[in-house]
Amino acid sequence: MTPPRLSRSSDGADRGGARGETLQAEIDLLGALAYGELTGFLRLSAHADKAPTLEQTAEVGALAVEEFHHYQLLVERLRELGADPQGAMRPFVAAVDAYHERTTPNDWLEGLLKAYVGEGIATDFYREVAAFAPEPTRDLVVRLLDETSGAEFVVGAVLEATERDPRVAGRLALWGRRLVGEALSQAQRVAADRSSLTTLLVEGGGAGTDLVAIGKMFNRLTENHVRRMLRLGLTA
Repeated sequence: MTPPRLSRSSDGADRGGARGETLQAEIDLLGALAYGELTGFLRLSAHADKAPTLEQTAEVGALAVEEFHHYQLLVERLRELGADPQGAMRPFVAAVDAYHERTTPNDWLEGLLKAYVGEGIATDFYREVAAFAPEPTRDLVVRLLDETSGAEFVVGAVLEATERDPRVAGRLALWGRRLVGEALSQAQRVAADRSSLTTLLVEGGGAGTDLVAIGKMFNRLTENHVRRMLRLGLTA
């Protein structure tokens, strides 16, 4: 019998055949999410002390704790798959860090909007990818994405601020447009750099799923962003 062809994965392990490609897609999906949750935890923790009230500090702190808990669960799943968590996250460091460097908030409200908008687009993107991942990875990812909280808190804080000073709405709307552009660019970069994720989307969708369908997926991400901005009372 001819042994399966092995390929070198991003975390340094040898994986072969069709199962190897699917496994690599799982590892890439989990690695991207894990790094996103880790950086989310670090940035929310740093942003918490900018809150105008102790109650809001506690709210942001709770969001940060939630992000770190998600990170721990994703790392645990990576280890179950035999992957090195640090190696699995490494391919996504440049794209995620570049996004954060280009979207540094100037104040508390911009930081909240970034957490809401950026997290929302990332959640939508990875939910689309996870829909075609094998079990139990799919269940874990979908469950963690569904558990992401804080939307009501952010919406309430932004609405209160814009009602108090209507001029804030225009500034935040412009900030939201910048965020969506950068977030979509990040998602497109991740999809382009990690062909395993694109393959998972294309092959998982079956016949007729192609680059046009992936383009439609990004249109859905944009439409969801518009709905989030409207919920905040802001123009997209």
